[in-house]
Amino acid sequence: MEFIIISGLSGAGKSRVAAILEDMGVYCVDNMPVALLPQLANIFLNMQEKYSQVALVTDIRAWGDANELLFALDELRCQGLTYRILFMHADMPTLIKRYKETRRRHPLETDTVSLEAAIRREGHILEPIRLQAQDVINTSGLTIGQLKEKVSDIFGTEIARHISVNVISFGFKYGVPIESDLVFDVRFLPNPYYIEELRHKTGLDDPVFEYVFRSGHAAEFLEKLLELLLFTLPMYEQEGKYSLTVSIGCTGGQHRSVSIARALADQLAQRDIPVRIEHRNIDGDTKVR
Repeated sequence: MEFIIISGLSGAGKSRVAAILEDMGVYCVDNMPVALLPQLANIFLNMQEKYSQVALVTDIRAWGDANELLFALDELRCQGLTYRILFMHADMPTLIKRYKETRRRHPLETDTVSLEAAIRREGHILEPIRLQAQDVINTSGLTIGQLKEKVSDIFGTEIARHISVNVISFGFKYGVPIESDLVFDVRFLPNPYYIEELRHKTGLDDPVFEYVFRSGHAAEFLEKLLELLLFTLPMYEQEGKYSLTVSIGCTGGQHRSVSIARALADQLAQRDIPVRIEHRNIDGDTKVR
């Protein structure tokens, strides 16, 4: 079992790294008191068949000084537990900017200690931990995607190679899905609703699907939409996005949007892009399917 200790400056990205590790299958415990570290290690040692990597996020709030954490780490070593320290830091302007944006108070900041002074003091306190760290990440200027790549390189765990796509068909009369990242309106296409024999069918039925694509405009739209997604998906992935929700809407969400969503999902799947499809209003109501 590998035990990962994530420490570093407040605001440098410890919780963000923990979230990335969780997505990679590492069990994470955030801000647990250091005094409990040896007991926690014993618990996980007895559960090695379930957990191969465990990460503990700890910062200056969880202990009085660096010696307390170093003493707990010595106990882990005596227990025969392998661990590595990942130390997170960022430059002063970056940390100050982050605190200003979140409007949170630094753990060492007081009415008489400025934010800058608090950051400098924390850096001094944490210096013994930084010197023992096997890995150090400076998050100044890093995007989420770049941070994911650094974490993946350090711990040798693969991150999903493809962003996944959620395709939703819906009816505008029921409202746009709130989870949408991209919304496309296909009400310009011929409407099967006005064809008596098609009115009570849906885009999952071949006669409706064929009617929607008969004019050629649907196929051309699908081609351009697919081109757009294939162009943008790698860039969304680089920015650290795990999934993209593409919503296709028509009036009632039963015919045109279902047909286009069905065709789009099929084209993405053919290109080995993970895809999930949902027809939100196919029953003519707001029921989620």
